Amino acid sequence: MKKIVTFILLTVLLVTGCGSQNQETKPQDKNAQGKKLHVVTTMFAAYDFARSVGGNKIQVTMLVPPGSDIHAYEPTPKDIAGLQKCDILVYVGGESDAWVEKILASLDNKKMQKIKMIDIVKPVEEEVKKGMTIHEEPGHKEEKEYDEHVWTSPANAKLIAAALRDAFSAKDGANKAAYAKNCESFMGKLTELDKKFKAVVAGSKRKVVVFGDRFPLRYFVDAYGLDYFAAFPGCAHNTEASASTIAFLINKVKTAKIPVVFHIELSNEKIAKAICEATGAKMLQFNTCHNVPKGDFDKGVTYLDLMNKNLAALKEALN
Repeated sequence: MKKIVTFILLTVLLVTGCGSQNQETKPQDKNAQGKKLHVVTTMFAAYDFARSVGGNKIQVTMLVPPGSDIHAYEPTPKDIAGLQKCDILVYVGGESDAWVEKILASLDNKKMQKIKMIDIVKPVEEEVKKGMTIHEEPGHKEEKEYDEHVWTSPANAKLIAAALRDAFSAKDGANKAAYAKNCESFMGKLTELDKKFKAVVAGSKRKVVVFGDRFPLRYFVDAYGLDYFAAFPGCAHNTEASASTIAFLINKVKTAKIPVVFHIELSNEKIAKAICEATGAKMLQFNTCHNVPKGDFDKGVTYLDLMNKNLAALKEALN
């Protein structure tokens, strides 16, 4: 990890205040002068789950700026100062935010509750599918790794929301009823979303999707009984696929007459474009909800908004 952690930790001693230079809730959520729970999340899905459950009873901060890749994020001194005084930290707990553990080991915030999303659900092992380009470091030992993208399944999102409700209630019992009500409403919407995805898959012609990109959607496809092919695994650092990978995906699209090739948000889209140009397939975006462009963030886009866009895109891809 290319973090100069020692330098940052020394610098943070000069920083005052508990705010972050990154994104927070709208101004009306910051007027309680420290009376509200301060929740920090590392990425967008966790941020949206927290604000959905916490409502106007919490102040929530997202560390990774909108439009940025969590894998390449480097915390600032102000970010670390915010972690030093926050009440609850919600993070993935995988490779994408592995930097969190090193920072936490150097903080003195005994009141902070730490929530790893990967610990809330039953994780599955990361998968390398046939045709993928993978980068193997010389001398690297094969170790069991779990897929960290647990939030991509609406069923898992419900489990995470329930865990946040319980954590907020334990820290702020006076607003327990509000957290319970917010969570019930959010979980109801997730249940409806889950039903819609099941209906789309049940009525589809095919049960396979193709991604000319990384594939951080293992929990999603497992939930709906879909097969997939992609250029890279979910947390791959690669941006250029091998010629054999592109040829493999082109052949899959042609032989199975796949109408849509997906790319994920904030991608350079190059591989998906190449496959579409060679096959005549349509290129569409599938949102993984790890982050969103700044314009969408400022407009208040939600996990449910993005997943409903995925619903329409999936229907087109499977028919």
